[in-house]
Amino acid sequence: MSERVAGLASSIYREFERLIEKYDEDVVKDLMPLIVGLLENLDSVFAANKEHVVELELLKEDNEQLVTQYEREKALRKHAEEYSSELKLGL
Repeated sequence: MSERVAGLASSIYREFERLIEKYDEDVVKDLMPLIVGLLENLDSVFAANKEHVVELELLKEDNEQLVTQYEREKALRKHAEEYSSELKLGL
């Protein structure tokens, strides 16, 4: 479980304990399974988001490499065209 979700779960648990002490466990009986399901789903979303962040970073690195390669090839093509033009003029 992610630290953020674990922190939320801990805070919610403390609040439920306070409510149970003050009123009775029936107050949170029906709410508890809903909150547990919600926290589990939230944790799944955090995990998926973390995976997407890693994938995004890899894609950014790939993109940077492709841009660098493109710029290098563009410069080489320009140089080759200039050289070709010079050869044609020299003939």
